[in-house]
Amino acid sequence: MRRLFKIRWIAALLVVAGAVCFLSFKSGDSRSFQIAKNLDIFNSIVKELDMFYVDTIDPNKTIREGIDAMLYSLDPYTEYFPEDDQAELEQMLKNSYGGIGSIIRYDPKLKRTVIAEPYENMPAANVGLKAGDILLEIDGKDLLGNTDVSKLLRGQVGTSFKLKVQRPGTEKPLEFDIVRRSIQLPFIPYYAVLDDNVGYINLSTFSGNPSKEFKQAFLDLKKKGITSLVIDLRNNGGGLLEESIEIANFFLPRGKTLVTTKGKIQQASNTYKTLREPLDLEIPLAVLVNGGTASSSEILAGSLQDLDRAVIVGSRTFGKGLVQTTRPLPYGGTMKLTTSKYYIPSGRCVQAIDYEHRNEDGNVKRIPDSLTNVFHTAAGREVRDGGGVTPDISVKQDKLPNILYYLVNDNLIFNYATDYCLKHPTIPSPEQFEVTDADYADFKAMVKKADFKYDQQTEKILKNLKEMAEFEGYLADSSEEFKALEKKLSHNLDRDLDHFSKDIKNMIAVEIIKRYYYQRGSIIQQLKDDDDLKEAVKVLGDQPKYKEMLSSPAVSTIKKEK
Repeated sequence: MRRLFKIRWIAALLVVAGAVCFLSFKSGDSRSFQIAKNLDIFNSIVKELDMFYVDTIDPNKTIREGIDAMLYSLDPYTEYFPEDDQAELEQMLKNSYGGIGSIIRYDPKLKRTVIAEPYENMPAANVGLKAGDILLEIDGKDLLGNTDVSKLLRGQVGTSFKLKVQRPGTEKPLEFDIVRRSIQLPFIPYYAVLDDNVGYINLSTFSGNPSKEFKQAFLDLKKKGITSLVIDLRNNGGGLLEESIEIANFFLPRGKTLVTTKGKIQQASNTYKTLREPLDLEIPLAVLVNGGTASSSEILAGSLQDLDRAVIVGSRTFGKGLVQTTRPLPYGGTMKLTTSKYYIPSGRCVQAIDYEHRNEDGNVKRIPDSLTNVFHTAAGREVRDGGGVTPDISVKQDKLPNILYYLVNDNLIFNYATDYCLKHPTIPSPEQFEVTDADYADFKAMVKKADFKYDQQTEKILKNLKEMAEFEGYLADSSEEFKALEKKLSHNLDRDLDHFSKDIKNMIAVEIIKRYYYQRGSIIQQLKDDDDLKEAVKVLGDQPKYKEMLSSPAVSTIKKEK
């Protein structure tokens, strides 16, 4: 009887406790209740749409769009990858994928996809595909109007397919048997010894395992007698945090704290230190950066700056101070989500955009410089958080002319390079090649024959100014001045092609050279007149100035005006 009473008493307590939990849960104070409530609402909405909406909905498409919109409201780095998209995620993490190894692009005029740039030593290049080849069929399937040919080209490593292309300058289509393989994009597309024994390493990514190749390249340069080193991180969008620490460790002592991550849960908060003996603690370093330098690239550049180990040259970096990890989901899916922020040795976080506090319209803005905080390097130099890594030597960046954008967008430079390659089986080395005046005359003739049109921003602005002047009653008194200005700003293709010939010639040279020497060749061409590199070589060649910049807190950012 006593045992029965005890059981009933416990049961009564459980009922009361359950009622209290339910009331508390239902009260809305619990985050668990809010999540359960909104999931229930979302589930009901989908069911109602499926049952009553006038048209049949595609549940995969509708729900995926809802998921993507939800994640994008957080930050652009938190993404959902269903089972079918795992290859895309793997490419992002490992810098590799199963395919043919070529950049392709869709030409809306042809309504077909064109080979834009085969990668060196990859299946596309090895079987003989060339830039300019027009893709006609894959395994007999016509590709006309297909804007997503990349999905057909990619696939399981070792599988094969037949590709039919039309090559400009040939009458009959060409057929190729291609076997897909794991495409590993080059970690270091180019390294060399420049003038005055300055080493140069172009590092394109931190995905995969680039530290191994970087080490080999650096040791090879050391054997060749370099006395200083330039590390080019421009347009390097990052990758694995551990890889940036490994490369920084080549030039920093063992046991240095380089990165601290802080997140909501304990597993997201870590401290990363250099774990190995360095390769070289003395060699002078300069690091090239720009607005495309992001994430792990900023960790490397920022750590070397904070520890006064390298002079940073170029323009302010992107400002991505967020760390992502992956989480498995049901049905073979994966979510890549932001779990922490990272802080480099001075204690600063370089995150430039505050995604948590959006404008009323949902847009985000960079954190203004006035709201950033001052930190200090190991030597006491001032650096700031909240806006990427600001270079020690800021180089004013050239603005590309408006006409060049339209020449590239209309494929005129690409098509000229294709025609040029048909007429020239070989060209000189990238170091020696140049677009001659005769070549440029041929290019100008092709542009004119194509009836090339492009917008001039001055004409647009002048038209808007004239309309505003008329609206405010000033046009009548200034009509002669407007006429004179319109005459001076009239559309003149010959003038613009001549005036901007230097930039256009350089773009033509890049497009031609990479047809013969691939990515390595295009980098060599772009380095021929590179203001960032010039400044880096200059400061490395002036050792007293180099040491002063890394030791004196009084030295402020040098602005190089052109």
